[in-house]
Amino acid sequence: MTSKFLRSLAVLSLICGLTIFGVTTSAFTQTGSDAPAAGAAASPATSAKPPMIPTGTGSKIGTINIEQAVVGSNEGQRDFAALQKKLEPKQTELKSQNDELESLQKQYQTQSDKLNDEAKATLMKQIETKKKSFDRSVQDAQEDAQNQQKEIFQRILQKMAPVIVKHAQDSGFAMIIDTSNPWPQSPILWYGEGGDITKAVVDLYNAQSGVPAPAAAGTTPKPAAARPAAPKPAAPKPN
Repeated sequence: MTSKFLRSLAVLSLICGLTIFGVTTSAFTQTGSDAPAAGAAASPATSAKPPMIPTGTGSKIGTINIEQAVVGSNEGQRDFAALQKKLEPKQTELKSQNDELESLQKQYQTQSDKLNDEAKATLMKQIETKKKSFDRSVQDAQEDAQNQQKEIFQRILQKMAPVIVKHAQDSGFAMIIDTSNPWPQSPILWYGEGGDITKAVVDLYNAQSGVPAPAAAGTTPKPAAARPAAPKPAAPKPN
């Protein structure tokens, strides 16, 4: 049970399974000069539709993985790593709550046959109360982590949007499609690597932002495809 909980602690880390990237991509519904300026206020998350630049003057169709671009940028790596560090105390707190709950459950399982009905009922009530408190703490922690991750993602995306638009226009693209979500989550059935501009955009954005690359390689947070279930330690049933 503890190992299951520890795996679920990923909801509070940057390599968690929260669907944090269902953010608005309204920055791409405008063209060239109408694109939002860097630092523009983020809109509330709505639906994860693939962003497009429909009025380019070129003739090519390109692709970009928005998730990889934002999270893989120097700024994204820095800010998501800082958030992960910030959330570590909450992880420790949740682990402590889970350990306490498991201890009570083990006590019930090993001593229930030695307890009278009143003592068993008291212990069961204590377990149920702590489980409800733990589940609520996990839910609150998930929501808090998700909101903070969305804020970071949207803030960087708003600043990256003009870079994507300019690069697409300069490179002769008529349209850029987001490939962050595979089919059938998105309408894109297949695409080749030749028209992908993700790396080029990341390089351009890194140069513009001036944020240095992280010292340690291989620490880029990887967005997961689905939200993991919150830990639910099963309360023992009385005999």
